[in-house]
Order: sequence, then C-alpha cells, then structure tokens
Amino acid sequence: MSSTPQSQAAIAVVRRNTEEVQGRGNYALFEELFAPDYLDHTPQPGGTPGRAGTLRLYKALRAAFPDFHADIHWQVADGDLVTTYKTYHGTHLGPFLGIAPTGKAIAFETVDAMRVRDGRIVEHWGVANLYKLLEQLGALPVTHPPSQPA
Repeated sequence: MSSTPQSQAAIAVVRRNTEEVQGRGNYALFEELFAPDYLDHTPQPGGTPGRAGTLRLYKALRAAFPDFHADIHWQVADGDLVTTYKTYHGTHLGPFLGIAPTGKAIAFETVDAMRVRDGRIVEHWGVANLYKLLEQLGALPVTHPPSQPA
C-alpha cells in the first residue's frame, strides 16, 4: 500500500503536520500544508470544518498543553489518503474544555485519515479517545475493568 512515490510523499506531508505544526507550534507551516479548500469531516464539538477551525483547535491544544506532541505508531497510505495511529502527550498547564489547569500529564490515542493533493492536506477524518483525556484531567470518574472470577 504505502510504497508508491505518491503515497510516500503524502505520508511525509502528514508527518510534518504532526511533528512540526502540532508538536512544535509552527503555524507558518500550517499555512503551507493545508489547502485553502481544506475540509475537516469530523470537527470537534464547537469547531468548524475549514482551515480556521483546525488551526483554532491546534492553538487551543498547545495553549492547554504547551508540550503537546505525538508519538506516531504507524502510518499507511492508499494513494493520496494517509491513515495515522498516534498517541498524543502533554502536560495540562492551561484551560481546556472548561477544565482549569491541573498540571497532570496526559496521553490519549487518535486515528486520523488525511487526504493529500499536490503536497497539501485537503481532507481530514479523525477519531480521538477524548473520554480517556477527560478521565485523566479528573473531569470523569476513573473506570476500572470488572474483576475477573478466579
């Protein structure tokens, strides 16, 4: 799947977004990597589906978690569509989703699919384990798996 030059180039664009824009706050690069007609098919609640909504989300995450970064576990591409499985990490030092800073370290998994055309991200679909994030921030009760009979 990921062996064509088109797929490898698309993976490189998505990786740059994850590492440099999300992980380092390089918002000038955001402007280069995201196409003007970019569409987020799964914006976060209260977000908007265009570039402005995604940039606002990225900035909100970095404001709440100044050391926000991801460990990419794997990426695969089918032509121009790149799927990434990653774990985001950070320290909660700013307000997030109405939750005051806790100083807690967080980690939550995400799966993203991004379509890349002409070196720019044009579409996004994503699922994030926000329940786990909210649990770590103390906004939800900690759940434990049921005990197994001996």
